Amino acid sequence: MRIYVIKPGDSLWKLAQTNRTTISQIVAVNELENPNRLVVGESLAIPEPDKEYVVEQGDTLSQIAARYGVTVQKIASFNNIANPSLIVVGQTLFIPYFRHTIRAGETLWAIANRYGVTVAQIVGANALANPSLIYPGQVLRIPAEAKPIKEVNTYITRMDEQGQREVISRGNLFTYLSPFSYGVNEDGSLANLQDTRVLQAAKATNTAPLLTITNTVGGSFSSDRAAAILRNSAVQDTLLANILARMREKGYTGLNIDFEYVFPEDRENYNAFLRKAAARLHPAGFTLSTALAPKVSANQPGLLYEAHDYPAHGAIVDFVVLMTYEWGWAGGEPWAIAPITEVRKVLDYAVTAIPPGKIMMGVPLYGRDWKIPWVKGTYAKTVNLKSAVDLAARYDQAIQYNETYQAPIFRYTDDTGQQHEVWFEDARSMQAKYDLVKQYGLRGVSYWVLGPPLPQNWPVLRSNFRVRKKT
Repeated sequence: MRIYVIKPGDSLWKLAQTNRTTISQIVAVNELENPNRLVVGESLAIPEPDKEYVVEQGDTLSQIAARYGVTVQKIASFNNIANPSLIVVGQTLFIPYFRHTIRAGETLWAIANRYGVTVAQIVGANALANPSLIYPGQVLRIPAEAKPIKEVNTYITRMDEQGQREVISRGNLFTYLSPFSYGVNEDGSLANLQDTRVLQAAKATNTAPLLTITNTVGGSFSSDRAAAILRNSAVQDTLLANILARMREKGYTGLNIDFEYVFPEDRENYNAFLRKAAARLHPAGFTLSTALAPKVSANQPGLLYEAHDYPAHGAIVDFVVLMTYEWGWAGGEPWAIAPITEVRKVLDYAVTAIPPGKIMMGVPLYGRDWKIPWVKGTYAKTVNLKSAVDLAARYDQAIQYNETYQAPIFRYTDDTGQQHEVWFEDARSMQAKYDLVKQYGLRGVSYWVLGPPLPQNWPVLRSNFRVRKKT
């Protein structure tokens, strides 16, 4: 999958011709509602025709498999598709093999080196009895280049039919699904969550659901609610019993704890609760994970940070989700949601305290639109890639890209004369984040939050990694 940035004079016809693909494939993968409208600076995902196919209206997996000369089972397995009849328009399928026609003078070694595979892989894919007996014009099947295997979690807040469709559409790319959330009550009981639809979708896509608990009261994180749990051993026992019962009842495979704004004096209480939770969950076959504030040092001050003990969590739980986003928060000054410079600072500390193989890096799927000049006490509007590009098109603004923070940005003046500054995510900013995952050797990524449309993300993700599924 290539990433292309629109320049003046570009058209989809031109892009399709240059990249040997079709307009319909570009439209499908980018979910373009108006193919005739392109914005200078907009990034598009461009499928590579020999290696990827974007599902279009009327396609079946058997038709696609036949087109590329592979079996339905092979292409389904390669793309983590649990049900071969369950594919959706816009879904990018990666082809396990592509064709290469041998030219005069080529050797298997040169061909393997060109495509990043081994001679043995080519020999096996083509059942070559004698690897030295190849000839010009012969067509070889080349295995797709191996990608690092990573885990992917996504939080989801929509429990309705739309949320269910989102999981069905993208579920082949998720290891875990974390419906958000079950609030915990002071007596150790759990608030209700209407999660049936998204759990059904998780099952249909072989995605492991994680029961997420939070210390929220009235939609906000409560330090007092966390204290009520963390300072009372009997309440903890009740809570864990309720969690185990709910997980067994609904088919959850693990517990994700997102306790935020915990009092600093409850730091060791939180660690002790995690040890107790691990002792109860692990023998029963359940995983345990936590969400952690983005710290840059062990003793970073602030209510959000002090009770989150990176070394303790890293030693106790199966993995952690680092909430590496919200620098550009709604009530603050305009900035990238996840500036790559700040994410690096968090990772630089995190990998000294937590094994990298236990770290899931948080990735935002949204952006924000601020009024400028910014006034303290005002709040930005949340946007997504599609709505941001729509704004840029409406007000005839080219999209810029901040190389320092690795994020797209533009400004516009609305119909009332008010100036705005917009930061959001696109294919380039997502690629920059996946580069960090590889650089630091992390376990994978965790999205906040499934729903805002960022269609280019999914083929870019799959271009970088194979997603591990739990059986």
